[in-house]
Amino acid sequence: ATDAALELAQTALERCRADGYKVSITVLNRHARVAVQISDDGANPHTLENSDRKAYTALTTKGPSGEVGKRPPAGLASFLQLDRTTGGEGALPIFAGKELVGSVGVSGAPGGDKDAACAQAGIDKIARKLGN
Repeated sequence: ATDAALELAQTALERCRADGYKVSITVLNRHARVAVQISDDGANPHTLENSDRKAYTALTTKGPSGEVGKRPPAGLASFLQLDRTTGGEGALPIFAGKELVGSVGVSGAPGGDKDAACAQAGIDKIARKLGN
């Protein structure tokens, strides 16, 4: 699992670099513990925490972190009072078949959709290892 997390993070980092973005990446395991964290040279300091919040949100909601931001204001406000949560786009859950095995969050690109594209590139890279 650690090797797959490293490969996922490296691939996401390479994709963001190719697109010209300096980002931080957090990969969480199924227990919401950090498996890998990378902060690229020149990435803003807050992106490390933000990538973790995004990854944690994707893991606990079993969906893209950006979906939380689409919740009605009352539901969003109460959810965002929890530690390690965000409504920001840029993180995806990681499934092996139908089993949730972790998540990946990316922060630092100019827009959560661009962060999410890097996360997806990493997931795509390890899809076979996940049995997908």
